[in-house]
Amino acid sequence: MITVLEAISLSTDFLQKKGISSPRINAELLLAHVLKCKRLQLYLSFDRPLKQNELNSYRELIKRRSNFEPVQYITGNVEFHNVEFKITPAVLIPRPETEILVESIINNSNDEIKILDIGCGSGIIGISLALSLRKASVYCTDISNEAINLAMENAKRHNVISRINFLKHDIISQQIDFVSELDVIVSNPPYISRNDFNSLQKEIKNFEPRYALTDESDGYTFFKSISSKAFNKLSAGGKLYFEMNEGQSLTVKNIMKNNSFFNIKIIKDYQNIDRVIYGERK
Repeated sequence: MITVLEAISLSTDFLQKKGISSPRINAELLLAHVLKCKRLQLYLSFDRPLKQNELNSYRELIKRRSNFEPVQYITGNVEFHNVEFKITPAVLIPRPETEILVESIINNSNDEIKILDIGCGSGIIGISLALSLRKASVYCTDISNEAINLAMENAKRHNVISRINFLKHDIISQQIDFVSELDVIVSNPPYISRNDFNSLQKEIKNFEPRYALTDESDGYTFFKSISSKAFNKLSAGGKLYFEMNEGQSLTVKNIMKNNSFFNIKIIKDYQNIDRVIYGERK
């Protein structure tokens, strides 16, 4: 019989040979998923023999990961802002950097505000804001029906479905005509340029939805469209927030300035990269 420790060691070596980064962590996360326990609990069970069905399930997951399928899609969940969300290949995998975007809104807002999240994906931004700002009303839009359905499922899971309106909407071709004056508009838009897309990691390029990653242009299409349409929907003092890619801050700042936003501020991420930008309407 193979023990927990032996299974982790063998899988770590296998994933390392396949070129998977952080192979030990990956091996542990997938085994914890199979055993339905926390990763740290494995350290208390190193000598536990794996049952044959557990071993079979684990081998299948390790095989999927060796083909560069992201762990989050394999396990079907991800933790964001201290909350667990269901995730599927229909939506972008949430990144820790996006928590900076959420925190910046929370720190600059009171409870009784109206928020629009454009391109909501799994709903992590809108739901996290609804959980933290208990009197806020939230609108979440996406172009994908699958994303909207998943976001609704996550909202139900965390008991905020009554305060969030979900709508299918294309911000490029449509106006923001489904809601009155807003206090906050936020978006983590597709900001990878078409030229940069092919240089992305295999996990991203081959598995995450392309429409959520690239605008198939220069990376600025959504910043321009949202900025031009957001200004007239915001109340006086209302704020527009974006997450952006490395090297985009100066151009995005100018886009916002050209659409009459002022008092524009930039927040760096954990790697000291300009990651979040926001500005106000006068």
